[in-house]
Parts: sequence; structure tokens; C-alpha cells
Amino acid sequence: MRSASAAVISMKVFSRKRISSAFGALGYLAVGACTSLAALVAVGVLAVLVPLCVVGIGLPVLPGVVQAVRHLVDVERRRVGELLGRVVPVPYRPVEGPLPQRIRTLVADPATWRDSLWLVAHSATGFLIGLVAIGVAVSAVALVSAPVYWWAAPEGVLVSGYRVDSWGSALLGVPIGVLYGVVVWQFPRFARWQSLAARHLLAPAAGVVLSDRVAELTASRAAALEAHGTELRRIERDLHDGAQARIAAVIMQLGIAESMYGDDPAAALSLLRKAQDTATSALAELRDVVRSVYPPVLSDRGLAGAVTALAARCPVPCVLDVEGVGRQPAAVEAAAYFVVAEALTNVTKHSGARRVSVGLRTGDDVLVITVDDDGRGGAVEEEGSGLTGIRRRAEAFDGTVVLSSPPGGPTTLRVELPCGS
Repeated sequence: MRSASAAVISMKVFSRKRISSAFGALGYLAVGACTSLAALVAVGVLAVLVPLCVVGIGLPVLPGVVQAVRHLVDVERRRVGELLGRVVPVPYRPVEGPLPQRIRTLVADPATWRDSLWLVAHSATGFLIGLVAIGVAVSAVALVSAPVYWWAAPEGVLVSGYRVDSWGSALLGVPIGVLYGVVVWQFPRFARWQSLAARHLLAPAAGVVLSDRVAELTASRAAALEAHGTELRRIERDLHDGAQARIAAVIMQLGIAESMYGDDPAAALSLLRKAQDTATSALAELRDVVRSVYPPVLSDRGLAGAVTALAARCPVPCVLDVEGVGRQPAAVEAAAYFVVAEALTNVTKHSGARRVSVGLRTGDDVLVITVDDDGRGGAVEEEGSGLTGIRRRAEAFDGTVVLSSPPGGPTTLRVELPCGS
């Protein structure tokens, strides 16, 4: 009895899932009909625009039209990724610079031509498939339920070419409607076929992802080398202008004191005391340099404790949200510490904020840092600025930096640092 009950429950769950999947597939195909109409419009616009570009008239508007098409294609990528459970990579090359350069980039980008192929294929098939899917689903419901309502129509009901105008035709329509329902039952398979075809057209060509990844890693390596060189120059400058100069002064003061000791012991003693003060200052500067390389507080209290100390010292009231941040690789902790320190310095100096919040969390081998303030906004990256330094630190780890700072605020800085092995 228990096994029979379990089998009944399993069948109910299976049927519920299949029905839900069928309705989801119907929605996918119906939306595909709408995007097919949009694709048809895009094909028509491009068909008019391309000849105008040949004679030079359409070139100024070509980048805008292509970007609009890419927005439509990105919608399809998201739909395909959600249905298949796999993200379809966006393979576009960066489009920047003057108009001629942007046009050359768009024309030379293989993704532009793959998008064009999808536009043609989808505009030719998507609307028809979606329309048939909607018609089959409506016909299945209409025919199965025909015995309930046919008598209310004096002249009968026409459903997919089948006229229901008597009890006999109504009852005969039920098995026909069931056959339509069997087709509806297969909608998930049709939707999957359509999405697989779209993914085949819209996914990057073989080798494109790898070449783009190589380019990203090359840029990250260059950023790491640049950040390393900048850090070495800063340390050398701090040592040369600070501790080294003070140590040289100590040596000179000790030499003078030695030569004066026999003739004027009191003056020699005063120089010795001055040399001691200078040596103390030199030691303090050396400690500052060491802290700038790897703050000891990271070793003592970890990243969460170190950032808590930064938040406590911030002149602007700071709210800290640390979520499951344990010990990370030393280089990642140091980079995260300096990112937070630089961000809080920028908030204090430039934002005019009354409140700032700092968030730290880890997930999927990524350390995520967020700094939000309610200041005046309008923050921009400039060469030599703290934001540029933050981006270079992140890029050295193949991380990302996203800055949102509209005029009037608020400002949000989000930094992601890979911390996996």
C-alpha cells in the first residue's frame, strides 16, 4: 500500500512539473514571437541602412542602430540562458574612439555578423513557431471543453478548422483536443530546440572566448606590473625622502658631537639628544613604510578586524557590514584593506557625506567590497586619483571595479577580488 501511495504521489509530482514546464515553454515560444517581430523590424532597418552606408549617408547612425540590435540580442541571450541553465557569453569587442574607428570595430567584430544571422533566422521562424504554439494550446483547451459551451453559440463554433455545432461534433472534438494537448505536452522540447539554435548562433565563435580571456589576462598582468612598479617607486621615495634622510642626519650629528666632545661636552650632549630624536623619527617612518606594504593589523586581527579599525577611525560616521569573511590570502587581504582605506579617504576628503557604509562578504571564491556614501556624488576616475589606484589594485588580481556616482549622489563603489586558489 505504501509503495502504491508513493507511486501515486510521484506521478502527481511528475505531472505537475510537466504541466508547469509546458506552460513555461508556451510562454517562452510566445515571447519568442514578439522578439521575432522586433527582429523583423531590425532586419528591415538594416536592409535600408546598409545601402545608405555604402554611399556614406548611413554611416553616422550605424553604430547606434547596431547597439540597439545588440540590446535586442542580449534579451534573447538572457532568455536562452534562463531556459538552458547556462549563461550565453557576450562576445562583443569594446566600441570606443572616433566614429570611423567605432564603425571599423563593429564591422570587423564576428559577433556582429552572428547577430545578423540570428536576426534573419529568428525573424523568419520565431513568429510562426510562437503563433502555432499559441494556436495549438488554445485549440486544445477549446476542443476539450467544447461540450460545455458549444450549445451557447447558435451557429456553432469553429476551432482550428473544426466546426462544433452538435453534441456529436462536440464529443468528437474532445479526443482531437487531447491530441492537441499531446502536442502541448511536447512544447518544452520545441522550446529547447529553438533555444539551442539561438545559442549556436549567438554564442562566441570557437576561440573568441579564449582569445578575449588571453587579452584580459594580458591586461591584468600589465596592470599588476604597473601596480607593482608604482608601489616600489612609492616605497623608494618614502625611504629616500624620509627615513634615509633622517638616518643620514643622525650620522652627521653623531660625527659632529664626537668632534665637539673634547672642547664642549654640553654642546655635544645636546647634539646626541637631537640625534636620538632624529633616530626615533626615522624608526617611526620606517614602521609607516612597513605598514604601507602589509599592515601588521592584518596579521593580528584579520581583514574583518583591520577594516573595523579603519571604520572606527573614519571621521564620517561609518556602518560596517561583514558577512562571513574569514582569512584570505595575504595579498588579497592587503589589497582589500587598501581599497577600503582609499575609499574612506576619498569619502572624507571629497564627498561631503554624512554617512558611509562598508560591506565585506565572500562567495564563489570572490571577495566583494562595497562602499556607499550619501555625499554629493559626481566622482570620476582621473589619472593619479585614488579611484585609479583602486582599479589598478583590483585589476592586478583580475578583479573588477564598478563605480556609480551620479551628480547629487549617492555614490556606490563595488570591488570584486578573486580569492580562490
